[in-house]
Amino acid sequence: LKDKQPDIVLSGVNKGRNVAEDVVYSGTIAGALEGTILGLPSFALSQEFSMETRTKPLWDTALKFGPDVIRNVMKLGVPRNTVINVNFPSCMPDEVKGIAVTRQGKRNLGFLKIDSRQDGRGNPYYWIGFERAAMLETPAEGTDLAALAAKLVSVTPLRLDRTDEAFSEKLKGVLK
Repeated sequence: LKDKQPDIVLSGVNKGRNVAEDVVYSGTIAGALEGTILGLPSFALSQEFSMETRTKPLWDTALKFGPDVIRNVMKLGVPRNTVINVNFPSCMPDEVKGIAVTRQGKRNLGFLKIDSRQDGRGNPYYWIGFERAAMLETPAEGTDLAALAAKLVSVTPLRLDRTDEAFSEKLKGVLK
């Protein structure tokens, strides 16, 4: 790396999915974003797990599908300022029903759960998550959440620039 820039950045494979609002605070996606900032084609890769596979994620699914997804995207070319977020469903490779190009999903935040906890020194901290019931909702069609629920590999192109252009124009009208 000192003398030659890499051709590609692969961040992951992460244990656990990075979908919906997770993309905002995911370290796996942050690693891929760093590559994107440097002008390199970058992928965030995550293996979903279920309650049954929590201690032993089905890594074979990522191993089987990841290389082809990466190869095919690289043939097409990754646009500058775009990171490719890939999530593999929590099922055996032979149960995967295909690959879907998706958009970022959105959870029902009514199921948000905040736990107050203490660290090893007795200092308080807060763990933010979602109730398991939120995972039972039917996610919107075409989203990363829906793809994983349907046992599809989810491929979501994410933009580095998250500026809300439409709202920026409205703001210009009131902030003079």
